[in-house]
Amino acid sequence: MWIAIAIIVLLIIWIISIYNGLVSSRQKVDNAWSQIDVQLQRRFDLIPNFVETVKGYMAHESDVLEKVTSLRSSWTNAKTVEDKASIDSSLSSTLKTIMALSENYPDLKANTNFMNLQDELSKTDDKLSYSRQFYNDSVTRYNTKLELFPSNIIANMFNFKSRELFAAESDEARKNVKVDFNK
Repeated sequence: MWIAIAIIVLLIIWIISIYNGLVSSRQKVDNAWSQIDVQLQRRFDLIPNFVETVKGYMAHESDVLEKVTSLRSSWTNAKTVEDKASIDSSLSSTLKTIMALSENYPDLKANTNFMNLQDELSKTDDKLSYSRQFYNDSVTRYNTKLELFPSNIIANMFNFKSRELFAAESDEARKNVKVDFNK
């Protein structure tokens, strides 16, 4: 009888241990997503200043500036990882275009506001890259736990769901930025 009670107690401890590990992993994924969200928000907060600085120099490239503004507005409506990844990818591509366009405006490149904002965006993008990597590592560890035996049994019992990786890179974002000044 004591052996049966000991086995039941060990089984309960084992289930609690696996459950707590899954919860801990899920919290790490949520925290990692928060870090991406913070960096994306920081970048979107820098954009109005960046656009205003660039506007005076690039009046005839207003379509690029309008696209940045539009993407910034879309950001507030995005709810899922996939939506935010898509907007992030489009914004990154558009910001690359602005950086490439700036090569044609020596006065803009010499503007200290532009240089400071470009530096801030660059630092934010570096932090964003790290945050994406950390998020994807956390999601991979979590999703692996959901699939490995015996934790998959506990995960199914308690309805743990897998998470999406942050995959912002689209085919468009992989292409080199083309800037045509012959318009």
